[in-house]
Amino acid sequence: MSGASGRVLVVDDNKVIRQLIRVNLELEGFEVVTAADGAECLEVVHQVRPDAVTLDVVMPRLDGLTTAARLRADPRTRDLPVAIVSASAQHEGDAGLGADVDAFLSKPFEPSELVGLVRRLVERKVRRGSPEGPESGDAAAEDEGSGSAAEGEPGAAGEAESSPQTSERAG
Repeated sequence: MSGASGRVLVVDDNKVIRQLIRVNLELEGFEVVTAADGAECLEVVHQVRPDAVTLDVVMPRLDGLTTAARLRADPRTRDLPVAIVSASAQHEGDAGLGADVDAFLSKPFEPSELVGLVRRLVERKVRRGSPEGPESGDAAAEDEGSGSAAEGEPGAAGEAESSPQTSERAG
């Protein structure tokens, strides 16, 4: 079933977080490739040819927002859906959305939020790259997982105390 849902490049300097995101996405049928920072992401993105990229913000060598800007500047990756998945404050996520990032998911997050966000980004890429258009309607993609997670159980990643928040730019 690997790859049935799409290929995702997960970029985070924390090995545990990379593995956590990988497992959650692989359980939902995504093929996952990981990179430890933005510089490694830019080194492998053309070989991997992902359908979406998740980026942490604070990483050594090259941070997530700079990496996103470089992906947008390259004609080969300009339309690649990019999400920031970070414990950084929401205002940094808003800055990312202004910097041509497609979505923001704050840590800690619920696995279902992560999967829903990545699924929407992959579907968006398929719609952009496919002359036939989407198999399901836009309304269904927008409704899926659009709110914050219910409070109660701790999130799946990070150590922020606020409840998870997602922001997406209209595609």
